[in-house]
Amino acid sequence: METLTEQRKCSRTQLCWPVSVWVPQANRFFNGRSSNISKVGVFITVPMTTPVQTGNVVELNFPRTTGLATEKGQFARIKRGRVVRVERNNILKGACIGLGIAFE
Repeated sequence: METLTEQRKCSRTQLCWPVSVWVPQANRFFNGRSSNISKVGVFITVPMTTPVQTGNVVELNFPRTTGLATEKGQFARIKRGRVVRVERNNILKGACIGLGIAFE
Protein backbone atom coordinates (compact mmCIF):
# COMPACT_ATOMS: atom_id res chain seq x y z
CA MET A 1 0.00 0.00 0.00
CA GLU A 2 1.25 3.46 -0.91
CA THR A 3 1.15 6.32 1.60
CA LEU A 4 0.51 9.83 0.30
CA THR A 5 2.22 12.79 1.94
CA GLU A 6 0.56 16.20 1.97
CA GLN A 7 2.60 18.62 -0.15
CA ARG A 8 0.40 21.70 -0.22
CA LYS A 9 2.05 24.98 0.76
CA CYS A 10 -1.21 26.93 1.21
CA SER A 11 -4.63 26.05 2.55
CA ARG A 12 -7.34 25.39 -0.01
CA THR A 13 -10.84 26.80 -0.15
CA GLN A 14 -13.71 24.75 -1.56
CA LEU A 15 -15.01 26.56 -4.63
CA CYS A 16 -17.27 25.11 -7.30
CA TRP A 17 -17.06 27.62 -10.13
CA PRO A 18 -17.17 27.38 -13.94
CA VAL A 19 -13.80 27.64 -15.63
CA SER A 20 -12.60 27.55 -19.24
CA VAL A 21 -9.21 26.00 -19.89
CA TRP A 22 -7.19 27.06 -22.94
CA VAL A 23 -5.04 24.13 -24.09
CA PRO A 24 -2.49 25.46 -26.60
CA GLN A 25 -1.66 22.00 -27.95
CA ALA A 26 -5.30 21.56 -28.99
CA ASN A 27 -5.73 25.23 -29.95
CA ARG A 28 -9.08 25.42 -28.14
CA PHE A 29 -10.94 25.90 -24.85
CA PHE A 30 -12.40 23.12 -22.71
CA ASN A 31 -15.12 23.92 -20.14
CA GLY A 32 -14.85 22.57 -16.61
CA ARG A 33 -15.42 23.39 -12.95
CA SER A 34 -13.12 24.19 -10.09
CA SER A 35 -13.52 22.24 -6.86
CA ASN A 36 -10.92 23.94 -4.66
CA ILE A 37 -8.46 26.79 -4.96
CA SER A 38 -5.56 28.42 -3.09
CA LYS A 39 -3.09 31.23 -3.69
CA VAL A 40 -0.77 28.86 -5.54
CA GLY A 41 -3.08 26.52 -7.43
CA VAL A 42 -6.45 25.01 -8.24
CA PHE A 43 -8.04 21.61 -8.77
CA ILE A 44 -10.52 21.41 -11.66
CA THR A 45 -12.49 18.79 -13.53
CA VAL A 46 -12.70 18.81 -17.32
CA PRO A 47 -14.10 16.42 -19.95
CA MET A 48 -12.10 13.20 -20.31
CA THR A 49 -11.38 14.16 -23.93
CA THR A 50 -9.26 17.14 -22.82
CA PRO A 51 -5.76 16.44 -24.22
CA VAL A 52 -3.54 17.39 -21.28
CA GLN A 53 -0.68 15.79 -19.44
CA THR A 54 1.55 16.63 -16.52
CA GLY A 55 3.86 19.53 -17.42
CA ASN A 56 1.53 21.23 -19.92
CA VAL A 57 1.03 24.98 -19.48
CA VAL A 58 -2.61 26.07 -19.72
CA GLU A 59 -4.58 29.30 -19.33
CA LEU A 60 -7.53 29.37 -16.96
CA ASN A 61 -10.46 31.73 -17.45
CA PHE A 62 -12.63 32.25 -14.34
CA PRO A 63 -15.76 34.24 -15.33
CA ARG A 64 -16.96 36.94 -12.93
CA THR A 65 -20.46 37.92 -11.96
CA THR A 66 -21.78 41.12 -13.53
CA GLY A 67 -21.40 43.03 -10.24
CA LEU A 68 -17.81 41.93 -9.74
CA ALA A 69 -16.98 42.58 -13.40
CA THR A 70 -18.26 46.14 -13.03
CA GLU A 71 -16.21 46.62 -9.86
CA LYS A 72 -13.00 45.12 -11.27
CA GLY A 73 -13.40 46.33 -14.85
CA GLN A 74 -13.04 42.86 -16.38
CA PHE A 75 -15.46 40.03 -17.01
CA ALA A 76 -12.97 37.27 -16.21
CA ARG A 77 -9.95 36.50 -14.08
CA ILE A 78 -7.31 34.86 -16.27
CA LYS A 79 -4.50 32.83 -14.74
CA ARG A 80 -1.70 30.86 -16.33
CA GLY A 81 -0.68 27.56 -14.77
CA ARG A 82 1.19 24.30 -15.15
CA VAL A 83 -0.55 20.92 -14.89
CA VAL A 84 1.10 19.13 -11.96
CA ARG A 85 -1.35 16.23 -11.57
CA VAL A 86 -3.84 14.39 -13.77
CA GLU A 87 -6.43 12.17 -12.05
CA ARG A 88 -8.21 9.69 -14.29
CA ASN A 89 -10.03 7.70 -11.58
CA ASN A 90 -13.48 9.24 -12.35
CA ILE A 91 -13.48 8.64 -16.10
CA LEU A 92 -16.16 5.95 -15.93
CA LYS A 93 -18.17 7.62 -13.18
CA GLY A 94 -18.40 11.14 -14.58
CA ALA A 95 -16.65 11.11 -17.98
CA CYS A 96 -14.18 13.65 -16.60
CA ILE A 97 -10.60 13.94 -15.43
CA GLY A 98 -9.22 16.00 -12.57
CA LEU A 99 -6.34 18.42 -13.01
CA GLY A 100 -4.13 19.85 -10.32
CA ILE A 101 -2.76 23.13 -11.66
CA ALA A 102 -0.04 25.28 -10.08
CA PHE A 103 -0.35 28.98 -10.94
CA GLU A 104 2.65 30.63 -12.61
